[in-house]
Amino acid sequence: WNEVRGTGTYSQKATDYLKEKGYTLKDTYNMGYASDPKTWDALATSRSADSEAIVNTYDGLVEYDNENEIKPALAESWEVSEDGKTYSFHIRQGAKWVDAQGREVADVKADDFVAGMQHMCDAAGGLEYLVDGLIVNAGEYIAGQVTDFNEVGVKAVDDYTLQYTLTGPCSYFETMLGYSIFAPLSRAYYTSQGGQFGIGVYDPTAESYNYGKSSDNIAYCGPYLVTNATANNTIVFSANPTYWNKDNINVHTITWLFNDGTDATKAYNDMVAGTIDGCGLNASAFEAAKKDGNFEKYSYVTSTDTTSFMTFFNVFRQAYANSADATTAVSTLTEEQKTVAAKAMANVHFRRALAMSEDRVSINAQTVGDELAPLSVRNTYTPGNFVVLEEDTTVDINGTATTFKAGTNYGEIMQAQIDADEFKITVWDPKADDGVGSSDGYDGWYNPENAMAELNVAVKQLAEAGVTVTKDNPIVIDIPYPSNAENYTNKEQAAKKSIEAALGGLVKINLVECVDYDQFYNVGYRTDYGFQANYHTYDLSGWGPDFGDPCTYLDTFLPDYSGYMVKCIGLF
Repeated sequence: WNEVRGTGTYSQKATDYLKEKGYTLKDTYNMGYASDPKTWDALATSRSADSEAIVNTYDGLVEYDNENEIKPALAESWEVSEDGKTYSFHIRQGAKWVDAQGREVADVKADDFVAGMQHMCDAAGGLEYLVDGLIVNAGEYIAGQVTDFNEVGVKAVDDYTLQYTLTGPCSYFETMLGYSIFAPLSRAYYTSQGGQFGIGVYDPTAESYNYGKSSDNIAYCGPYLVTNATANNTIVFSANPTYWNKDNINVHTITWLFNDGTDATKAYNDMVAGTIDGCGLNASAFEAAKKDGNFEKYSYVTSTDTTSFMTFFNVFRQAYANSADATTAVSTLTEEQKTVAAKAMANVHFRRALAMSEDRVSINAQTVGDELAPLSVRNTYTPGNFVVLEEDTTVDINGTATTFKAGTNYGEIMQAQIDADEFKITVWDPKADDGVGSSDGYDGWYNPENAMAELNVAVKQLAEAGVTVTKDNPIVIDIPYPSNAENYTNKEQAAKKSIEAALGGLVKINLVECVDYDQFYNVGYRTDYGFQANYHTYDLSGWGPDFGDPCTYLDTFLPDYSGYMVKCIGLF
């Protein structure tokens, strides 16, 4: 892949290689899944459990190919103005909208992208902030300061010419165009399903509104149609015979089979039985694969992808039971313990102590086994190798102008700032990944000595604020877990053991039981606001990039409801 990237030859070379090795390629793929989409409206959601299914049903203007190169999709070509503010796209003629039965609804036209952008802003599914300040008047429309969407910088010049007007040049704009916020929407089909346009007019609760409520209530312009969607059971994606690029669909049927996670070896056993075509190995499955001899014959280790999963620290906890179902995941802390924990979580040195006390390799081992445990450990929210400098760049680091050469990984710049701050963690190791350098594959945070030093500072500061912390009066914090999932239960038990051991008995972990994944999701993943976050720490959610710049991660922690992930730390 590295050798031929950018040449457009990888697919053929891979196919030839596999056939030479005696493999037969098939055109179906079966896999497990854990959560049904809550909506099939691509433009009204920000949750990956929705988007991972819906993305099969539509195409964007451009898309990344399997060599990580941006290629034309529904836009055949485009031009950029000299000032970098105006992008003109020429829409592919002949592309069709169809319903779930494959019946033609309409031609794909430039106006579909205008309709999509307006609906995305109206629906406020959680990603609309990405166009605020980027596209002319988009933020003003979202805020209600502009009510006529014709004033927003997206318009259909004619049936097959689409134009975006930006507030200023944006080096990464093209990397955004394959994302759901730029998805097209068949205006005619949407309105036929009860959809309306306009902030304050759009009402998904209206009796007549059906768009996106099921896979039968959307129009398709992508490679697959959903031909079966049975809740908590099966989702089948079948090749769309009207798809503009149908000749290049290699997998004609994708079948998702539900797995609630209660049986730690189900996915592995289903894979061995041929029910599904592959699975990730948790600790139990790893041992089974070793015993069966399948690990040596069939296992492979991938590089970590760009999605980062974190442990969130709730700095302003207000909920002590689930907001969606108030009698579940109820904290057993006393009022005094809640007060002490709240003051501790607001202290940066306490949070650092917690972070440095988690042996993440040992915790990870509970789900993937000891041998694989370090591989997916990440030390930064933005992966260190996510982007590299295209030119020499000077950065101010604590008052010192520091120049980094073209080709420098973002992680090296992060480490330079962290070192200057004298914060004792490693987020970039130039020797990792066989000398390529990485922020993954090792634990650069875990250090009981440093954790205890940070805790001592926190305990002193808390004492000055009138809070006494001793082994007889420890800080008690809640960590929820799904008791129906053995691996997850083991993981949180390992976290409890690690934290309590590293912090010398001054911190105690209270594991809060959730009897199933629904309760566990309602603790944090399905919450909309920070005040609903029902935990002190929580590790279910994560973030993947929306475009090719570090701010795609960093902006998720902007204040005043602008940052999507800020709710996970109890704010906004």
